[in-house]
Order: sequence, then C-alpha cells, then structure tokens
Amino acid sequence: SSPVAVPRSLPSFCDEGIGIIPEISEFPKDPLLQLVSLQKASGCWEMESMLAQVFGRTEKELLGQIPAQLKPDVWSTLLALIWLHGFKIDAQDEWQFLAMKAVAWIRTQKVVNHSECVRVGNALLGCQVKEDALGL
Repeated sequence: SSPVAVPRSLPSFCDEGIGIIPEISEFPKDPLLQLVSLQKASGCWEMESMLAQVFGRTEKELLGQIPAQLKPDVWSTLLALIWLHGFKIDAQDEWQFLAMKAVAWIRTQKVVNHSECVRVGNALLGCQVKEDALGL
C-alpha cells in the first residue's frame, strides 16, 4: 500500500464544530467571583436567581425564609455577608472591602432584628457565623 499523503494545509473544522462549543456562562463558575460580580454599586446585593445559585438555593427558598419586615435586598445582602464569612473566610483579603461596603449599606437600612436575621441566615446557608463577626 502507498503512504497516505498529508496535505500541507489541513482543512478548518471551525464551521462544523460551532454546534458543539459549550455555551459560555455570563458569570464565572467560581461562586466567589460570581458573588462579587453581582454586588451593586451601593454595596447591596439584590435578590435574584444568580445570587441564589451562589448559595446553592433557589430564589423562592431564600424569599421563603425572609424575616418579617425585612426588604429582599437587605436579606440578600445579609445572606451574602454570612456566606462570605462562613465559606470564604480564607479569601477574606479578596472580599473585605466589598463586605465593608455592604455593612455600611445595611446600616442605612435601619434593620431592627439583626440577631434574628443572622440566626435565620445561618440556618438557611448551613453556617455558624457570629453576628459580631459581620461587623453589623
């Protein structure tokens, strides 16, 4: 049998391969980076499905546990702080400034039941973060 001739320029398979390229997510897969990207300029996090995904929950689950008289954005911001302290304390130098901004924002919201909110948030996220650790 004769040797197989290899063409000098191989054909491009780009056109055929387009359908199999996985869709690139709008957010990074790293939950910490995703959380950081979702923080608003004011310092808060708004209640949304992408945030719930970071916590491994659904938006419905988060809203189902919201303490009385608490606005959804305050609740989601408290949950973000609890999650950071509970799961990403080893990377605190990466998120401490955005946490300070979040705490400053929460202080403007006149939350009366911090302890209850932190207790419910810990239970929801499976954390044991102390209220004073959050800087509230």
